[in-house]
Amino acid sequence: MDTDDASLTCSLKLEWTNSQGIINRKLQSKNATLRLMRDESRVIYVEIRYDKASPIKLPLKRLSVHKNFMKEGRASIKFQEFGCTAFMTNAPPSQLIGFLRTMFVKMTGNAPKNEKATSLRTQLLSNKPQQFEEISPVTKGELCRVQKHVMGKSTTTPSPIRKRKLSDSSSDSRPSSAKRLYTSSSTIQDTPLDIQQKEVLETCLSGRNVFFTGSAGTGKSYLLRKIIGSLPADVTVATASTGVAACHIGGITLHQFAGIGLGTASINACVDMAMKSASSLIWKKCKHLIIDEVSMIEADYFQKVEYVARKIRKSDKPFGGIQLILCGDFFQLPPVRKWNDKDKKKINFCFMSQAWKKCIQDTFELKKVHRQEEQDFIDILNEVRIGKVSIESEKVLAATASQCIEKDGILATRLCSHTQDADLINEGKLKDLPGDIRIFEALDSNPASSKMLDNQTTVPRRLELKIGAQVMLLKNINVSKGLVNGARGVVKEFKNELPLVKFRNQLYLAQPERWSLKTSTGVVARKQVPLRLAWAFSIHKSQGLTLDCVEMSLNRVFEAGQAYVALSRAQSLKTLRVLDFKTSQVWANPDVINFYSKLRIQRDCSNLVPLGIKNKNTKTNNKNLLKGKSKSLMSKPLLNIL
Repeated sequence: MDTDDASLTCSLKLEWTNSQGIINRKLQSKNATLRLMRDESRVIYVEIRYDKASPIKLPLKRLSVHKNFMKEGRASIKFQEFGCTAFMTNAPPSQLIGFLRTMFVKMTGNAPKNEKATSLRTQLLSNKPQQFEEISPVTKGELCRVQKHVMGKSTTTPSPIRKRKLSDSSSDSRPSSAKRLYTSSSTIQDTPLDIQQKEVLETCLSGRNVFFTGSAGTGKSYLLRKIIGSLPADVTVATASTGVAACHIGGITLHQFAGIGLGTASINACVDMAMKSASSLIWKKCKHLIIDEVSMIEADYFQKVEYVARKIRKSDKPFGGIQLILCGDFFQLPPVRKWNDKDKKKINFCFMSQAWKKCIQDTFELKKVHRQEEQDFIDILNEVRIGKVSIESEKVLAATASQCIEKDGILATRLCSHTQDADLINEGKLKDLPGDIRIFEALDSNPASSKMLDNQTTVPRRLELKIGAQVMLLKNINVSKGLVNGARGVVKEFKNELPLVKFRNQLYLAQPERWSLKTSTGVVARKQVPLRLAWAFSIHKSQGLTLDCVEMSLNRVFEAGQAYVALSRAQSLKTLRVLDFKTSQVWANPDVINFYSKLRIQRDCSNLVPLGIKNKNTKTNNKNLLKGKSKSLMSKPLLNIL
């Protein structure tokens, strides 16, 4: 637990009401700081600092905490004893969740038995002014005590309409949704960021325009969610090039946000379109724009979006002064081609645009792979990524064709280059199974949004199952037990009208879960059993997944990077089967290779510190050094460059 979890910066409104509920005092600040403090009597307080006013200290006793919208950076604390309510908005979601969890842990854990609170008589007789100190970080001992305290009670989640109460630390009662607060926030802390990821996060929080990249499995999406959670919610817009990627980070598609449709109109027409749409208000309010899977955005579209930002915000700064945080791997799937273009072979990546060159200030490449642990497999994937497979790697991949990777009746998921092929395989396999079909219909918050939910999530509107059906889990249910997004299982029976699924290490009764999708006009949601038929899956929709049992035939791949995306879904060589592997199925786009080579050269040169006295030949020497550096790097195998 970080010490930062004991403080919170956000917009704040304080309201004091009398016994009749009439507001008789109000304070408001756009930039307030809340800190958890403890006095010499071990009573916990919230210290509130705002503007240049004297700090306000309120003891944490008899509280009501409303935290339904924590993930949107909003919550409220009602201090019942003082008739005061603190409304917190525009808070970084992860900071808000951490703050509330620390408050809960400190109050629920209580002081150790050998430490007694100072008696009231001693406090009254003391002439010393009241002393406060910052609360100490949460310890493992406190976490263990709270976990036992929370997990020992009912796990029933109360109605979201009801207010959750957080009681005095001396009381045995606690908030009815304590378990949800404890578990939801603790998952954020489960996997700490590595050194490279921390550097990216710190740079993003400093306000710089950042592009960070990395091979598959280096934790790009995980880091992106951390960044989103660390920025003020009301002025941060999280987008992605595809609906599936947007759903993964809890955002919307860039096309929905930009307000220019597909961007096929002229640049001036795009500005008019955005000005008249609901997006114009969000454009003006936005301070941090995040774009995931940026590799699938075409240069022309990126250029138009940047121009629209400047015009709507009436600013000549790049992107109208908005901080830009981009994430993606250009070695993976490229932008969708416009087949009516005259030059069908040419792909214009967004890094080729003038907007990219004037906007991006810092570039990072994550190196540590988290998805795979076998170094041999990681080395092979690095070769496939740049389209240059050695003879040894070719033999290893070809040898997987004879592997038996099935276990406990769970078959391998077949990755297909075309979505239609995957659908036909799933439909045929289900039809061949004996028994009756059980149908599970999704419940959508708005029926008019059903088609959009179909396209932008992997959750099916209509799920047909039989006993023996091969399925994939579509949500993280219990990470420690292996019930994670992408886990493979088989339906064993139907219990209480719900599918009971056998995964490799766990039986799971699949109950309906909720998916939400942000749009430019609000939030739409779908409730459905978190399963999908998994005899086959398309490579495109597998992006972001980690598959524990997968096979593929790469004969029909049609894009650079498609084979790499498919192979990098596997956790290890032992759980992978590649049919009829050939090196001709693997290639990388030359423009992407050149782009990453230049990034490497720039990074290496930026790390050089010139020593000695400057002279008139310094500039010439630096040019020669750069030329020499470029030549020496390009003469090496491409794998060593990247």
